[in-house]
Amino acid sequence: MSVTPESEATRDAVRQRYAGIARDTMADTAEASKTSCCAPSCCGSESFDVTTRATSIGYSAEELSDLPVGANMGLSCGNPTAIASLQPGEVVLDLGSGGGFDLFLAGPKVGASGRAIGIDMTPEMLALARKNLQPYREHTGLDNVEFRLGEIEHLPVADASVDVVISNCVLNLSPDKPQVWRDIARVLKPGGRVAVSDLALLQPLPPVVAAMLEALVGSPPHWC
Repeated sequence: MSVTPESEATRDAVRQRYAGIARDTMADTAEASKTSCCAPSCCGSESFDVTTRATSIGYSAEELSDLPVGANMGLSCGNPTAIASLQPGEVVLDLGSGGGFDLFLAGPKVGASGRAIGIDMTPEMLALARKNLQPYREHTGLDNVEFRLGEIEHLPVADASVDVVISNCVLNLSPDKPQVWRDIARVLKPGGRVAVSDLALLQPLPPVVAAMLEALVGSPPHWC
């Protein structure tokens, strides 16, 4: 698929939407720290609903309690780390890593000898994720997570360097999904594996809905 004005418009709409979510999250966590709240999940009904959503799709309360503040923004539609069978020493790559939610869960699973790499095309999300690195390091004693700016269709990762690719409710946002899968194949080591949680259509969308950018970028929890 070649780059078209339509595909670039889609990418820009997605980037702007998630930039706004990241900015709101950083503002919310800053306000929470002023009021001595321990995490967004204890501050207001909307944040509580984000935690409820996460537990309803396969995350445990223990996992959520270990996350840095603001990492869980309610953007997941499943728990790929639960099915990835991550092992110590592996390199795991998260496509569309956002605030680092799944990577901060993957890091302890691959351990000090492993590596957890997040790719996101939204600078504001990267800023949020990198802000969360210090509390992750302090809590786990690990320095094995990093975040890189890039598009999931053209991953800033070397060929055959990744054991496991994970992604959570992101591949559906790409305007060129075949290219995403080609690049996944490029970066995976022989015998590597993929664990993806995402949306799937049981039947084609009506054309008027398929053409709506808001229908694409209005992902959880912002459907409500």
